[in-house]
Order: sequence, then structure tokens, then C-alpha cells
Amino acid sequence: MSTSAVLAPAVLPRHIAIIMDGNNRYGKANNLGKGQGHVAGKDALDPIVDYCVDTGVEVLTVFAFSSENWQRPPSEVALLMQLLASTIHEQLPRMNEYRIRLRFIGDRSQLSDDLQTLMADAEEKTANFEAMTLVIAISYGGQWDIAHAAKQLAQQIQAGQLRAEDISKERLGRYVQLADAPAVDMLIRTGGEYRISNFLLWQSAYAELFFTQTLWPNFGADELSTMVTEFAQRQRRFGKTSEQIVTEQPTR
Repeated sequence: MSTSAVLAPAVLPRHIAIIMDGNNRYGKANNLGKGQGHVAGKDALDPIVDYCVDTGVEVLTVFAFSSENWQRPPSEVALLMQLLASTIHEQLPRMNEYRIRLRFIGDRSQLSDDLQTLMADAEEKTANFEAMTLVIAISYGGQWDIAHAAKQLAQQIQAGQLRAEDISKERLGRYVQLADAPAVDMLIRTGGEYRISNFLLWQSAYAELFFTQTLWPNFGADELSTMVTEFAQRQRRFGKTSEQIVTEQPTR
């Protein structure tokens, strides 16, 4: 039985974000060639997307390449860029078939012109799809995101369009990446590390955190389903007390 059939929509996460960690370790553990762990990781995404569509998740955001990943060996960076392009080419027919919107977040200025064009084309072709949104974070960092938003507000102040006292968390929040999407409900990291590595810092302010030892290429829909079930059992208080949450819950 699927999770969507067991849990009420009110307790399902609207937005799931995943740090897809453990590709290199998977490759070494399985005696794969250099970089082949990343290739295996690319194939792990499809079942997760399928599960999210079937379950009713509105947004799935995956961390494909961070702003810090530019520091990796040039050969690995080149391979990752190739895999990102391949992923877009492979995902586009699936996006069309399942009516999934494809979006990208991150600093595109560091990407090649060809990759930027490919990303923009995919976004344009899927812009009106409503089954779900798949967001791929490329050259993304949460600190960059917040600084980029602050810069836009600073430019408005410089131009006399805004006063400093008009700045609030709500106004700043309009300029971060994914400002039009639901806040992150579940933030998952595979691979056994216990940190969020500068991923969606603003958007995940009240996200429920999940960590697993499973390396990303081995992470599947069954494990995600177990996490979603646990998510539904957690009490999300958003600064309130447990008693307030119970009082505010509708009577069934």
C-alpha cells in the first residue's frame, strides 16, 4: 500500500529537499571506475521522482552541485557538468510524459553557455506543467542565495525605491530562490553525514531533518516512504507549545 493511501494530505510534506551524498563512496565500495559513482547516482533519481508524483508531493529539490563543489578536481567537475547536461536531456521526456515542471536554482554565471541554454530551454518547455515541480540546485549555496537577495534589496535602496526600515524577513524572503514555492518541510541527507552543507538555509528554517547512512545510489522509494511516515508522526510546532498545537487541531 502506498504512503499516499495511508496518510492524509494534511500531514504529507509539500516540499522535500535532498542532499544526494555518497556517490564517490559508492563507486569506491563497488570498485567502479573514477567518477562512475556519480553515474550510478544519476540513475537513482527517477524512482524518487516517481514516488513524489504518486504521493502528491508538490516540490522535490535535489542538491546536484554546490557552490563549494567548484573546488573539486577539474576532471571531476567536468564529469559532473556532463552528467548534469545528460540528466536534463534524459529528464525532459519524463517531464513531458508526467507533466512535471523542471526548474533550476543557483548561480548560473559560472556555468557554460551551452548548459545555461539547455537549462533555460527545459524550464521554458515545462513551465506550465502542474503535476509536480522538480528543482535541481546547480552551483547553489544557501549563503550565496541570501546574499544575492540582500543585494537586490540594497540596489533598490540605492535607487531610492526602498527605505532600509522597509526591509523585513517577509520582504527579503521574496527575493531568495524558490520564493514562490512552499517552504521545505523535509530535508534529507544521504551518505551518513550530519550537516546541511549550505543547502536551502532560508527555505529550510523549519524543515524536519532526516539523515541516513544509505549512500545516494542505494537510496530508494521504500526508504523515502518510511521517512515520510515518520514525518507525519512528528509534531511541528513552529515556535508554539505542544498544548497550543493540540488546541488548534480540528476535531475529527
